[in-house]
Amino acid sequence: MTRLGGVRALTFDLFGTVLDLGGSLEPPVGRWFAERGIDADPAEFWAQWRARQRIEQYQDNILLLGHSGYLETCRRALRYTLRLNRIDSDDGADDEIMAFWQDLHPYPEVLDALHRLKKSYDLVALSNGDPHFLEHLATNRIGWDFDAIISVAEIGAFKPHPAVYRHAAARLGLEPAECFMVSANSFDVLGARACGFRAAFVNRQNLPYEDSPLQPDLTVSTFTELADALL
Repeated sequence: MTRLGGVRALTFDLFGTVLDLGGSLEPPVGRWFAERGIDADPAEFWAQWRARQRIEQYQDNILLLGHSGYLETCRRALRYTLRLNRIDSDDGADDEIMAFWQDLHPYPEVLDALHRLKKSYDLVALSNGDPHFLEHLATNRIGWDFDAIISVAEIGAFKPHPAVYRHAAARLGLEPAECFMVSANSFDVLGARACGFRAAFVNRQNLPYEDSPLQPDLTVSTFTELADALL
């Protein structure tokens, strides 16, 4: 059991942490392929798309050309991945596939864990997503009323830019050490730890962590384990 002395808020990544991206997107992408007779593996396609999306986000941060927004980087990564797989994207394919993002669903144990955790902590969404998209997901797909929803659009850079975490703590009226980042993305845990947050790595897929002295305070494989450890 881990007691978080001094921690007042848990800040949750949404994409891949609360929301099951692969489980939400691979089935409709697979059906889209089947309807068009496209011989492509939806799981492999999603892995390529997700990897490219992160490159798009990093480029967005590094080039300092203005914050594109989450869904725009998803779309740019999708177009790249369609070209990579020699799939014609001239007939509105990107619009049809991007629509699947509106129906993301959470991992099955998430809501029960959030109900348990809310008794001891403020629960905050801290996400790379666009504000209107985050509101839709929280209300219509997750079904949870977060104490606050903080989008990186408020500072104009994607995680793990340090301004994201510092802004979140300031907006919540807390010191960084009073915030605890919960993320399935190791770069997010690293970014939070670098800014003085404590953090949990939700490692559902048994992935390696970053080669860094900034290690998570806690590593779990599910939200049930997270709640068990923090309560």
